[in-house]
Amino acid sequence: MLMIKKEPRKTKIPIGCFVGVKQFSIKDMEVLSGVKAHTIRMWEQRFQMFEPRRTPGNIRYYNETDLRKLLNLSYLSQQGYKVSVLARMSEEELSSRVLDLSLTCTGNEIRIQSLTMHMLQLNEPGFTQLLSVFIRDSGLERVMLDIVFPFFRAIGFMWQTGTITPAHEHFITHLIRQKLIVSIDQIDFAEHENSRKYLLFLPEDEFHELGLLFAHYVIRSRGHHTVYLGANVPYCDLKTIYLTYKPQALLCILTSAQVDITAADYLMQLCTDFPQTEILASGKSALNASSENSLHGVTLMSDFSDLIDCFETVC
Repeated sequence: MLMIKKEPRKTKIPIGCFVGVKQFSIKDMEVLSGVKAHTIRMWEQRFQMFEPRRTPGNIRYYNETDLRKLLNLSYLSQQGYKVSVLARMSEEELSSRVLDLSLTCTGNEIRIQSLTMHMLQLNEPGFTQLLSVFIRDSGLERVMLDIVFPFFRAIGFMWQTGTITPAHEHFITHLIRQKLIVSIDQIDFAEHENSRKYLLFLPEDEFHELGLLFAHYVIRSRGHHTVYLGANVPYCDLKTIYLTYKPQALLCILTSAQVDITAADYLMQLCTDFPQTEILASGKSALNASSENSLHGVTLMSDFSDLIDCFETVC
């Protein structure tokens, strides 16, 4: 008799665990919104803006809807709205008013807060519209340096506290990536006597591509030639492309820890295999490697301002 091996029974995950059940203490709300805990309690008691729930241990907590509302209230109160007026608005009215104001805001902290609210609501039209307005007013480079990268640092904390999931990060990364690609395509390329050839890539198991795309934009906009290989490039493929393209410089970003080789060894391998080529590197792993090793032949960039300065000098 043929015995059929049964697969282990998978634990069923209730739909509700993904929707509106995250719990935030009043301290979480304070940290994430910038509104003091005593102010949140006052808004509850005087204006009935929130109705916190209670754990079996009688500890109050808030959910994602409460957090979004508090972010809206914080934003509008900073813009001069009276709390008594805000208390009479519905959540839809609050969100609409925030969108209208955020399209004309100028402070970078307010802009980041606006993007955060649209991210939490998975509001693609709102997020995209805001980003387009910011780029139109300030230019792509300033938006990336002053808003987008600080925004990612802020949501890193939100991910640690459980406020957002990896899906939120994928959602906004995709939208920002689209903006970068469109901006790269729109560059009016103008070669000059100092134009060089750059090969851009992320090593194997590196997938965070936004920084590399921004580097692509910066280099191409300065009149240099680029070949962009993107993420997760096997070393053997890199060597093949190098022989065909013959670049004057390689640029890579090392963020994650490599599985089979340290960041320092990887960078030194680049120097060994491509001795006539300038090696440019950035990212957390690359910078950590430089603090522990002497990386001769590697030009390290601690942030994207260094990247821009580097290519301003080249031009």
